[in-house]
Amino acid sequence: MRQFLFFVLCLISIQTFSQANPKLLSALDQQAKALESKVIDWRRHFHQNPELSNREFKTGAKIAEHLKALGLEVKYPVAKTGAVGILRTGKPGPVLALRADIDGLPVVERNSLPFASKAKSEYQGQEVGVMHACGHDTHIAILMGAAEILAKNKGDLKGTIVFLFQPAEEGAPDGEEGGAALMVKEGVLDNPKVEAAFGLHINSLTPVGTITYRPEGEMAAVDNLNIKLTGRQTHGAAPWNGADPIVASAQIVTALQTIVSRNLELTNAAAVVTIGKITGGVRRNIIPETVEMQGTIRTLDSKMQDLVHERIKQITENIATGMGVKAEVEITKLYPVTYNDPKLTAWAAPYIERVTGKEKAKIIPAVTGAEDFSFYAQKVPGFFFFVGGMPLNADPNKTAAHHTPDFYIDESGLVTGLRAMLSLTAEYLYKK
Repeated sequence: MRQFLFFVLCLISIQTFSQANPKLLSALDQQAKALESKVIDWRRHFHQNPELSNREFKTGAKIAEHLKALGLEVKYPVAKTGAVGILRTGKPGPVLALRADIDGLPVVERNSLPFASKAKSEYQGQEVGVMHACGHDTHIAILMGAAEILAKNKGDLKGTIVFLFQPAEEGAPDGEEGGAALMVKEGVLDNPKVEAAFGLHINSLTPVGTITYRPEGEMAAVDNLNIKLTGRQTHGAAPWNGADPIVASAQIVTALQTIVSRNLELTNAAAVVTIGKITGGVRRNIIPETVEMQGTIRTLDSKMQDLVHERIKQITENIATGMGVKAEVEITKLYPVTYNDPKLTAWAAPYIERVTGKEKAKIIPAVTGAEDFSFYAQKVPGFFFFVGGMPLNADPNKTAAHHTPDFYIDESGLVTGLRAMLSLTAEYLYKK
């Protein structure tokens, strides 16, 4: 039923297709292609010089410098290291926000690219390599390109465009605020008053030239899970003299997997409960006093999210009690579901197809990854889409995923993202 309603909305949108001047759209396309090499150069600079969340000092400064050179009203720094550029056309019209995230990840790059990252930094007290292993470097470059072209065509536009270059999408360091939540808190949607927001994400597993998206819930809500088990330390040769938190942790990890398989109505929405880190013990023949477990929870439905939280606590505490161990469970909500406004998504669909061709603009299933673009989309209607970055001859089953050392983007996909952002922006500013 939802897909049928979306189809009807698309038909309505098609009837009002292309409110903007066709000459302007053609000029934006041509300028995007002419700027492609510059966008790629920007991408390579940021790829070679990545910075971790809330530490994007040089990245933010370079972006702010670019926005000032374009004659935009610039706010910097915002949300610690971010930059906001405001393009006022001087003519009444909508206020639209365009967003790019700017942080890298604590990953050591394994690619042999001439512009591969050699950067080092500190993360959670350890020295780490730093890499744009999720493509945020491409997002920066695309939005810098969009800002340059839209500023150049200011006289043919109306309304106001707010360019959001946001730090810490991957999450602020422990004990710090950051990301989209802090951007919203600091008022980036308030002055001027934004009425809609667009964002994009490169995808290393989707062929170049393709754009994918989904109306309504597109990406999952994400919660952090921390469990501390406290037992009684004893010699490994005499476990009966203690209470073993390691065995309890093993039982809990296995039992938590039954939440998704046995407690959730999976025909409604997908969910994931993952334990990614277990810490405990100092020696092979000592049963330790404590074990700490860290994990992530992904849900696409708020009721299911509440049920998952409830069952995690019940299962963990009951297993721990049964094994003579004390359990402390802490669940922290991070990002809400990334929600694409159905009407805005239906309106955007024909303009995406204009860029890619109908066969390369695809509606996809929901994704269990998370995005803090969701905080903007909680405040104003949002449309978030994925841009293909995989070489056309590549096998997606053998292509490196995001957040991995071998992550790779075919740069010929950047111009597709740039054209899409320009097309959507020009059309929205003339939207009736």
